Amino acid sequence: MEVKREWLENDYYKELGVGSGASDKEITKAYRALARKLHPDANPDDREAEERFKKVSAAYDVLGDGERRAQYDQIRNMGPMNFQSGSNGFTMEGDLADLFSSVMGGGRFEQGGMRFGAQSRPVRGHNLNARLVLDFTEAVRGTTTELTLSGDTAQSGCLVSVRIPAGVGDGQKIKLAGKGEPGYNGGPAGDLYVTVQIKPHPVFGRQGKNLTVTTKVSFVQAALGAEISVPTFDGEPVKVRLPAGTQSGGVLRVRGRGVETSKGCGDLLVTVLIEVPTQLSDSQRSALEAFAQEMELHDD
Repeated sequence: MEVKREWLENDYYKELGVGSGASDKEITKAYRALARKLHPDANPDDREAEERFKKVSAAYDVLGDGERRAQYDQIRNMGPMNFQSGSNGFTMEGDLADLFSSVMGGGRFEQGGMRFGAQSRPVRGHNLNARLVLDFTEAVRGTTTELTLSGDTAQSGCLVSVRIPAGVGDGQKIKLAGKGEPGYNGGPAGDLYVTVQIKPHPVFGRQGKNLTVTTKVSFVQAALGAEISVPTFDGEPVKVRLPAGTQSGGVLRVRGRGVETSKGCGDLLVTVLIEVPTQLSDSQRSALEAFAQEMELHDD
């Protein structure tokens, strides 16, 4: 890690408005509050706010990293330092360079001691996370929607357009490159990761690219076989042949009626439930009793 000349010239604790004994949580909270207040999107054409935002971000880049903060504290606690200007920039004399070397873990020095860069290095912005709730239909067919960022972040309140691909799954994360917190000193912005939550559908379910549905059939239909009507997601029912002897819980497959994605179309999986009548007429009861007797004779 490179120690910057700016570390000696700036009080980063003062920039964030915290004491040197502040906890990591307090430092992060102070930074985020200032970043929201000073962010360029909230202060268009305000050069003073923009410069202040850069200084606050530079301070957090150091104090928000445990290792950098420890080195910063060590160097700041060394007291006044004697700098000389040379052809290679600012240099340090005597045992002070050795002390810096030990702090830096044996870091390499330029000729004449440690060389400090005139500008802070570009720093990438922080990644952000968000949650998006979708209707079942939006997840199946895909959509483009807008998401308002919230939470303790400089981007809080920003409106982001999110393109949802057809067939997105519940709990799936969508990466939006460059939609996180902005970088500074020319650094790139972070990314935004959107976790999708899908509302359940009253009729259909999902298994990957396949849609699922449950249909009820009578005992007679299951025993003898029949042609049954099954609902599909696009609203047009299809006729499906129910094989004789189908058991309750059996699954029929209707090909090509599932979720259509860039990788192909899934199927519609139809779970069969046998519906038992709750009321029987005298003739129906007699017929079933005769059927039961016949089954017993057959078993013998």
